[in-house]
Amino acid sequence: MDMPWVYTFFDLLGTLAFALSGAIAARQRGLDLFGIVTVAFCVACGGGIVRDVCVGAVPAAGLLDVRYLAIAIGASLLTILAYATVQRISQPVQLFDALGLGFFAVAGAHKAWLYTGNPQLAVMMGVLSAVGGGVIRDILLNRTPQILEKEVYALAALLAALIQVGGDWAGVRAPSWSALGMLAGVGLRLMALRFKWNLPRFTGDS
Repeated sequence: MDMPWVYTFFDLLGTLAFALSGAIAARQRGLDLFGIVTVAFCVACGGGIVRDVCVGAVPAAGLLDVRYLAIAIGASLLTILAYATVQRISQPVQLFDALGLGFFAVAGAHKAWLYTGNPQLAVMMGVLSAVGGGVIRDILLNRTPQILEKEVYALAALLAALIQVGGDWAGVRAPSWSALGMLAGVGLRLMALRFKWNLPRFTGDS
């Protein structure tokens, strides 16, 4: 079952954004070329592969479609060759991570909807698509995954997925609706970073 081209486009854009976030994070940790490419691919495709397995879209697109591997390799080479330029971007890992989160939440939710027609599962798979790569990146680089901290992260993916699935459920097929979901998720994540919005955090015994 093929997705409409606009969602494939969103999926590939999300792959590029996440691949860049993974490659930059790996480069900052001083990994070699193989390590950078490996992290970039796992970040870019990890969440999507798990989603595809869950909804029965096998073999997973991230393993079957050569474009995903090519994007991961290209992002790695771009990061290595233009690292001085990339470093000038304010918080480059978080910027590309936010973009990938929005694209993947929308594309992942829509793909799950096409395969299952279940709104709850579609929302869950949209969130999984969006946050899975970042979790894999942080685990590989021995960091606490952002989804487990107090930052507004999964909530932004949830917002984007809810908007997309709401449109699918209502029969809205306009790409502009999906773009709205993507922009809402990215916007919430970037505003949370800018204004340091956090979810409640509980410490102590009471």
